[in-house]
Amino acid sequence: MKLQITIDGKTYEVDVEVLEDEESAPAPNYAWHHATHANNSHAAGSHAQDQSAGWDGEGKICHSPVMGLVIKVNVKPGQTVEAGELVLVLEAMKMETNVAAPRAATVKSVHVAAGDPAKLNQVLLELE
Repeated sequence: MKLQITIDGKTYEVDVEVLEDEESAPAPNYAWHHATHANNSHAAGSHAQDQSAGWDGEGKICHSPVMGLVIKVNVKPGQTVEAGELVLVLEAMKMETNVAAPRAATVKSVHVAAGDPAKLNQVLLELE
């Protein structure tokens, strides 16, 4: 399959090989909310992306929305969090993804630590 992609005003034609049918691939259930905030990155040249990323429909289990590195974990089991509170930060391709709590809750478990690699759809943490 051929696609055209435009990046910074330049158009590229690329060949894409489909490795699995859409019917056999599980459909992720992500709630994405983009917001604009002051740049709160901690490395020069990186950009922060604020998202309520990867939470299941009930707001209990957070799956990684990207393959990358866990930069910061702000919570621990037993801690209470408010809706919108930053719980962890992921980095992928020099872009930061802030993961915020979708609702007020108590942290049930944290499955990653700062410095850990994160796979796409990996369970990161759970809320009660």
